[in-house]
Amino acid sequence: MALSISGIEELLGDDADKLLNHTCTTIPKEKLHLPSGSYVDDVWYHSDRNNRVLGNLEWILNHGRLAGTGYLSILPVDQGVEHSGGASFAKNPAYFDPENIVKLAIEGGCNAVASTFGVLASVSRKYAHKIPFLVKINHNELLTFPNTYDQIMFGSVQKAYDMGAAAVGATIYFGSDESSRQIVEVAEAFEYAHELGMATVLWCYTRNSAFKVDGKDYHSSADLTGQANHLGVTIGADIVKQKLPTNNGGYKALNAGDSSYGKLDERIYSELSTDHPIDLTRYQVANGYMGRAGLINSGGASGSDDFADAVKTAVINKRAGGMGLISGRKSFQRPMEEGVKLLNFIQDVYLNEEISIA
Repeated sequence: MALSISGIEELLGDDADKLLNHTCTTIPKEKLHLPSGSYVDDVWYHSDRNNRVLGNLEWILNHGRLAGTGYLSILPVDQGVEHSGGASFAKNPAYFDPENIVKLAIEGGCNAVASTFGVLASVSRKYAHKIPFLVKINHNELLTFPNTYDQIMFGSVQKAYDMGAAAVGATIYFGSDESSRQIVEVAEAFEYAHELGMATVLWCYTRNSAFKVDGKDYHSSADLTGQANHLGVTIGADIVKQKLPTNNGGYKALNAGDSSYGKLDERIYSELSTDHPIDLTRYQVANGYMGRAGLINSGGASGSDDFADAVKTAVINKRAGGMGLISGRKSFQRPMEEGVKLLNFIQDVYLNEEISIA
């Protein structure tokens, strides 16, 4: 049974009124290209994407419980590399077996399953025609001592195509010392993926120790993440993945004192956003060409109240004009039945017509 609006309100608790009844007065929803059942025809059709890319985008958007809505629910399990296999799967060792990752995505009604080249290749003949594969082609590995933080290529676009993938994904650590090389590598990879007919999804993460100023972490500030999104769509991402914004003012903090960093306009803070989480996320959407490239927010780490957290993130993303959620650890670090339930809760937010765009 689908989660009702009263069930969603109960999970939101004290935040229900703030999140469900907010009206965005910064960037009006009428200016956005919003998710819909005809999104590919309305938006991507007018781009330079070839018919094979449009076909794969249609396949992704028309698969799973959210089929035909324009919204996405994606299961990402690349943590075996990004966070180490043991640390990621100790809670639920069944997910050392790649087949269980794909089974969770299918049982959970997801639009696609995103994972490492090795994970998806190991079961591609059995499942690549049953659910869209999103193959992650680069990663940050955690075995080098001391740990380094860099995204390096693990697989090729050609091999992702050969296994039947509908899309490729990559991460760029914008702001890092290695970001220039990563931008070039990913731009070239995405260009080739489009030539072959695959869609492209970019994890637009910020990474620099300088982004922590006076004890405050601006890695998820709306202004810095918004610009990361803007760079991501510039190099050919059809969809951008971003962390939900938790604050704003990263550019201002980094320009304090005698330092000079980037470029800013005070209207970013006074007119284009407020401190409301929906308005902050709306700014992320706007930086994806006003929604011409869809914004999917990450579900975050597993915590003490995953179901409520997942629903809250979904409500914020949907009402901001985003395209959906890509949630992994909250779902696979628990028994499969509970993981399916959590994914369905997320999808129920997007299926609920009473939750409108702010």
